[in-house]
Amino acid sequence: MRFVKMTWLNSLGAKILLAYVVGAVLSIVLIVATAVAIVYYQGDVVSGFDVADTTRAFAEELSFDKDGIPVGISDLDSGSEIDDGNLKALYESLKGEAAFRVLDASGRVVLSSAKGVTFWPESGPARRLKSGRFEFEHEGSVMVAATETVERDGRLWHVQFAVSKRFLHLVYEAFALPFTGVGVTLFSLVLLLVFGPCVYFTLRYALKPVSGISDAAAEISPRSLHARLPTQGVPKELAPLVDSFNRVLERVEHGYRIQQEFLATAAHELKTPIALIRAQVELSPESAQREALLGDVEHMSRHVQQLLHLAEASELQNYRPTAVDMREAVHQAASFLQRMADAADVRFELPEQNTSVVWMADRGALFTLLKNLLENAIQHTPPGSLVRAEIEADFVAIRDWGPGVPPDQMPNIFARFWRGPHRRDQGAGLGMAICREIAQAHGWTLTASQAHPGLRVVLAK
Repeated sequence: MRFVKMTWLNSLGAKILLAYVVGAVLSIVLIVATAVAIVYYQGDVVSGFDVADTTRAFAEELSFDKDGIPVGISDLDSGSEIDDGNLKALYESLKGEAAFRVLDASGRVVLSSAKGVTFWPESGPARRLKSGRFEFEHEGSVMVAATETVERDGRLWHVQFAVSKRFLHLVYEAFALPFTGVGVTLFSLVLLLVFGPCVYFTLRYALKPVSGISDAAAEISPRSLHARLPTQGVPKELAPLVDSFNRVLERVEHGYRIQQEFLATAAHELKTPIALIRAQVELSPESAQREALLGDVEHMSRHVQQLLHLAEASELQNYRPTAVDMREAVHQAASFLQRMADAADVRFELPEQNTSVVWMADRGALFTLLKNLLENAIQHTPPGSLVRAEIEADFVAIRDWGPGVPPDQMPNIFARFWRGPHRRDQGAGLGMAICREIAQAHGWTLTASQAHPGLRVVLAK
């Protein structure tokens, strides 16, 4: 569970999504805090802007008679004129909370709301006929007012509008505050439910090349060192990492090729001197020492031959796949090892060649693979027992009746230079490793399992 958690925290996509969630939450908190601040601390600034804007709108919609005297205000929505009676009725309904009037240049009232001049003080800021905001008291309530000057046919008219602070707060709490809450809620939902999926799918699209790189890297093996990670569509932040990895692959491939070439060259060059040594020993007089030397030479020759086979099996260009009858191939390998089986008192049990099972394979490499599997079975099978071959359309199995392999040693069967404890010969432990190389080169799988008694090795395509 801890590993899963740490893996999630190390995910680039998870970190970006987490950053988005934190940013969204902080944005929502900031918006809510701002809304609360406006509710409790809006004060005169918000109220003043509202009153000034309303006064300016009244001034722009002021209507005049033929003598140029203000007589009313046009309806801001419909464009129709509000007559003096309607205007008074409107402001009468507001009682002492709001008032409206128009003064001439001398300060005389020419148009007013229902309260008339009694609403406005006779002195103080209300008598200053210049554009701007001001405040005064009326019946114990603080009034917020504004003046806007209008010029008409060379004459100046001063439009004044006033409203109580308590009325403004009441309107704000009744209308603006609910709409503010709805707005914050909608914004939060949009931020989380709309932008969240957008961020998620954007991340999936942006990180898709990373998945492709990961898949390509997972497929690289000693048989595909020529492959390189794709660079097309890779985010520029990851491009240097991909380029560096590709350069590492180039160096690894170069070193691997040098190693394989050295192994093949060394094995090939050793064949000639070993053959000369064998000839010299065979020409020497017969003695116990001569037989021991011939055994040592045979042992060396086998090791060199296996090293050469291993080097050849590791190079894909050495394979020439053709249609091969697997029953015939198994019989040929068994015939080649018949003398060894007879010497070990081991009998082959092979399927009949009445039908063909055709696989695409390199004939020489397949012969080596089957020969090594049968030879390994012979070397581990006790005298008087048998080695059985099973051939089906999609697998070939070789089983012996030997002691098998301890469970803790089973993973080492196909490792290079590993030798089972019950082998009769003194081989180098490369036979099964060569089989695995050949199987992998063909795209096959080679597995081993306990047969109770013995070991069963399965080659499957």
